[in-house]
Amino acid sequence: MNAPTREQVKVGQELPPLKLAPITRTTLALFAGASGDHNPIHIDIDFAKAAGMPDVFAHGMLSMAYLGRFLTQWTPQNRLRQFSVRFAAITPVGAKLTCNGKVAEIIERGGEALARLEIGVVDDKGEVKLTGEALVALA
Repeated sequence: MNAPTREQVKVGQELPPLKLAPITRTTLALFAGASGDHNPIHIDIDFAKAAGMPDVFAHGMLSMAYLGRFLTQWTPQNRLRQFSVRFAAITPVGAKLTCNGKVAEIIERGGEALARLEIGVVDDKGEVKLTGEALVALA
């Protein structure tokens, strides 16, 4: 994969969305094992109900990981200079997520042309789960 060039990237340009399979209990268990985050609110329905939740729900970092995948499908990982998010809403089991983003501006920093991206994760009902931004070095 080649990094997008300054000539190819325009302010307002939408990045190709990443549509994901529905969140399952297996997804949560596998992410818990991979991340080391075994918080029972994400994998133990009895614990979640005792905490006042109707069911377990996805790790916020799972959605951030999906955004990382989204970014690295657009540009190589070594072009990523900054990546931050704000968690906006709980993601329940069964949610169908889509990662999206657009080029908000092109800036110059340290001799590099950078695209500042506004990125986010929404579910199939349109509820925003994460918002954030990334800086990507352009070729």
